[in-house]
Amino acid sequence: MPHTSHTSTWPSLWQATRYWLMLGFLSFGGPAGQIAMMHRELVERRRWISESRFLHALNYCMLLPGPEAQQLATYMGWLLHGRIGGIIAGGLFILPAVILLIVLSALYLSFGDLPAVQAVFDGIKPAALALIVLACWRIGQRTLKHPIAWVLASAALLNALLLGLPFPAVIALAASLGFIAQRSGYKGFSASGGHTSQHARLATPALIDDHSALPAHARHSKGGIAVLLGSAALLWAVPFFLLAGNSGLQQLASFFSKAALVTFGGAYAVLPYVFDAAVTDYQWMSAAQMLDGLALGESTPGPLIILVTYIGFLGGWQQAMLGAEQLLAGGIAGALVATWFTFLPSFVFILLGAPWVESSRQLPSLSAAMAAISAAVVGLIIHLALVFAWHLFWPNGLDALPELFSIVVTLLAIWLLHRRQWSILKVIGLCALLGLGQWGVNLL
Repeated sequence: MPHTSHTSTWPSLWQATRYWLMLGFLSFGGPAGQIAMMHRELVERRRWISESRFLHALNYCMLLPGPEAQQLATYMGWLLHGRIGGIIAGGLFILPAVILLIVLSALYLSFGDLPAVQAVFDGIKPAALALIVLACWRIGQRTLKHPIAWVLASAALLNALLLGLPFPAVIALAASLGFIAQRSGYKGFSASGGHTSQHARLATPALIDDHSALPAHARHSKGGIAVLLGSAALLWAVPFFLLAGNSGLQQLASFFSKAALVTFGGAYAVLPYVFDAAVTDYQWMSAAQMLDGLALGESTPGPLIILVTYIGFLGGWQQAMLGAEQLLAGGIAGALVATWFTFLPSFVFILLGAPWVESSRQLPSLSAAMAAISAAVVGLIIHLALVFAWHLFWPNGLDALPELFSIVVTLLAIWLLHRRQWSILKVIGLCALLGLGQWGVNLL
């Protein structure tokens, strides 16, 4: 146990584990809400981590591909209890959501064609579209602050509409432009200071304070780095090659391994890429099912990218990846494969990179690359919103009348979320009731 002169008691691994499990069950509200929950508990109430250390770790997680809130939990667990602490924290952050989504996905495919169930989804699909629109608005406000950022967003949108350059290539080009621009002296992509807090200085010192030495359990040795890299390679390669006899499951593993490396800018940024693959390229599901999955993902705890569990389940079930007599087993296998290969890199990024991050304070070139990626992401999210709106408002094509109910509920959800500041769960609940109400009226 690291030495500390503070009056607080260093938490045992069991105490920390109980907190991480609680966080996994309560982590609703997207990354902003999840990060705020961790800040309130770890920095303000328990005083395990100082403000400066917390924000420095968050800045690093924001630069990585993958879900920043889950990675931040992994980082905090690593700081407190080393690699085992990081694995427990990051794993428990997503475990409740994985189990819940597997159950909900099975119920969805078993009973989703019942009129009442379909009516519920008819109500919550507009809420899901409203969340995409507001995500685009929020990211745009934070990102599109200079002409080059607007150019990048417009170029990304035009590419998605007309050219179809692959998503990883768009991300790579944007990152390269931001990196080169910053190195050339352009300040437009410079970090603006990132996250701030009202509690910059708290009276009680933290267990791991601003100037505390890195705990011994969190330090790397050369041998430890080799073990970590070797273990990560085995944890990816062994499952991947064991799936070689099943082309469907290996296809899931291959795609989500790639997707995990390009999820810069949050889950909404990678959704266009995942949508095209799941609906168009591999045909694991329909566009309507993808929108239903987004609604389920917004209704469950954990990071939004946990949507991959649902996608894997539907792909495994609907493609009968374990045979026509084993649809449920195929769905569970697909869900676990998609989840494993999506989240494995996040653990590696933290456990490998965090010791160097602790010794650094500024990464201006990487911050600029991230800012450029965020600008391009705005264009990609606009395209995603347009695609979802097309399938929701004109499911039968432009020759048919638009779905006025969906349009009205979408606008209502945007107003409630943005102007009235309703919680996501409250809005989704209301929209579900409206869907049931419309179904009841149609029965009369």
